[in-house]
Amino acid sequence: MKKTYRLLAIVLAVVTLLLASCGSSSDSDGASTSATTAKAADVTTTATDSLKGGITVSAAASLTEAYTEIGKDFETAHPGTKVTFNFDSSGTLSQQILDGAPVDAYTSADEANMTKLTDKHLIDGTPTVIARNQLIIVTKPGNPKGIKTLDDLSSAGIISLCGLDVPCGKFAQQALDGAGVKIPETSITRGQNVKATLTAVTEGDAVAGVVYVTDADAAGDKVTAVDIPEAQNVIATYPAGVLAASKNIDVAKAFVAYVASDDGQAVLKEHGFLPPT
Repeated sequence: MKKTYRLLAIVLAVVTLLLASCGSSSDSDGASTSATTAKAADVTTTATDSLKGGITVSAAASLTEAYTEIGKDFETAHPGTKVTFNFDSSGTLSQQILDGAPVDAYTSADEANMTKLTDKHLIDGTPTVIARNQLIIVTKPGNPKGIKTLDDLSSAGIISLCGLDVPCGKFAQQALDGAGVKIPETSITRGQNVKATLTAVTEGDAVAGVVYVTDADAAGDKVTAVDIPEAQNVIATYPAGVLAASKNIDVAKAFVAYVASDDGQAVLKEHGFLPPT
C-alpha cells in the first residue's frame, strides 16, 4: 500500500513539472510576440517620422485658405516638417521659378503656367491635378445695383477683374466673350491676383467683380454672390508639381500626395473647390 502511495506521488510530481514547463513555454511565446509587436510599432513610427525639414510651396492665391489649412494638417501628420507658402497669381509664381526662385512645389490655377515649367523640364515627373474651380460674380453686400447676369456688368459701374495675364482674368474674359458682353476698359479696375480683385469689391472701389467661387465663399458676408450659368462659366484646372531642383524632394512629393489624398481633397471641397475630375 505504501508502494502505491509512493508511486502516485511520483506521478503527480512528474505531471506538475510538465505543466510548469508548458506554462513557461507559453510565457516565453507571449514575451516573444510582445517584442515582435513592439518592434513593428517602432518601425511604423520610424517610417512615419522619416520626413524631415521644410519646403516652400508656391500656390495660386485662390488656394490661400485651403492650402493654409492643409499645410497645418500635413505638419501634424509629419511632425518633423514645415511648410512655408508663397501665394500670388500663377503667372507671377511661374516666372519667379523660371528666374531661379528656390521653390519645392508649385500649384497653378491653370495648366498654361504649369506648362511653362514642364517645357523647361523644371518639374519632377508629371504634375497632379488636385482640384478645379469656377467663376462667380461678386457685388457689394445686398447687391445694390441689382446685378443678375454677366450682361449687367456692362453698365453697372466700376467692375473689378483680374489682370489679363492672370488665370482668373483670362477666364473672366473668356466668359464675357462667350456671353457677348463688353465692359468698357474705362469701367474696369484690374487686380494683380484674385485676392486683390476681390478686395476692390469688399473695400468699395468697385461695384462688382468676377472671381472664383472659392474666393466668394472665403469673403463671406463681405460680398453678395451671383451665379454665372454653367453654359457661360469657365472651369479652371489646378495642377500641382514638385520642382526637380527641390532640396527636400521627398517632403515636397509627400505634400503634393497629401493634397491629392482623401484628407486633402476633403479640405479643398470644404473651401468650395470642385474635384479634380
